[in-house]
Amino acid sequence: MPEQTRRSLALIFGSIIIGSLVSWAGGHGSARFGPISVFALCGLIAFGLNWLVFIPSNLAKTERYFDLTGSLTYLAIILFAVSLSPDLDTRAALAAAMVAIWAVRLGSFLFLRIRRQGRDGRFDTIKTDPLRFFATWTVQGLWVLLTAAAALAIVTTDQRQELGWIGYTGVFVWLAGFSIEVVADRQKSVFRREPANGGRFISSGLWAWSRHPNYFGEITLWTGIAIMSLPVLSGWQWVVLVSPVFVTLLLTRLSGVPMLEARADRRWGDDEAYQRYKTATPVLIPRPPRS
Repeated sequence: MPEQTRRSLALIFGSIIIGSLVSWAGGHGSARFGPISVFALCGLIAFGLNWLVFIPSNLAKTERYFDLTGSLTYLAIILFAVSLSPDLDTRAALAAAMVAIWAVRLGSFLFLRIRRQGRDGRFDTIKTDPLRFFATWTVQGLWVLLTAAAALAIVTTDQRQELGWIGYTGVFVWLAGFSIEVVADRQKSVFRREPANGGRFISSGLWAWSRHPNYFGEITLWTGIAIMSLPVLSGWQWVVLVSPVFVTLLLTRLSGVPMLEARADRRWGDDEAYQRYKTATPVLIPRPPRS
């Protein structure tokens, strides 16, 4: 069996196993729909929706709807959780709204970006291999479930608690992260639309404080939701705190920072200005630019 085939199969089955375990753990203390927890049903939807959209995408060999499907999956599972969870309180309503706002904002941003660019270079070789392409959609299902795990625990819990100072702290952290992500994405979009900036790297605004401020914002906002979940977690539900850990590892070790850093090095590695920017600017955690 070719190495790439083994790797794809490992990703597929590994994602399903991890997703099943998190669904089981998060389902403890969750509202139920018949014999199964609402949390676990959300896990099934996360994978099922991505597998469904994979079929026409694979036939057309297109990645055009990949990011959009990811955002729609967040919306689907959070709305499903809300509809089947009784006695929603302020914490649950806020967590659901936060996930929905983030998903709509990021999904529309990514979808419009790929429409302008026409393609996503990450998928050039992946989409021509059905098994590898399917593995990517499966991993996205796991990504949605793990990332939204703390929010799902808040919405589906049968142990409601007053928001309290921990809840308000989580809301503040989420607002800070969301604001950073939105501003950073906006600054980069405006920079790229300027003809004079063609082929140049951005080093202004928040990008003077961090080489990846949007990713810092992403990690921060999911950390905020995890903080909000602390008062309502018990037993195996503590597993849902994997959410910000997973996001951090994903963006700093797998598909985010390493990929973009390598691409930037290939493009501007011989540029002295870029080397100065890289030396002076932290990879992730923002720091005021040196004078």
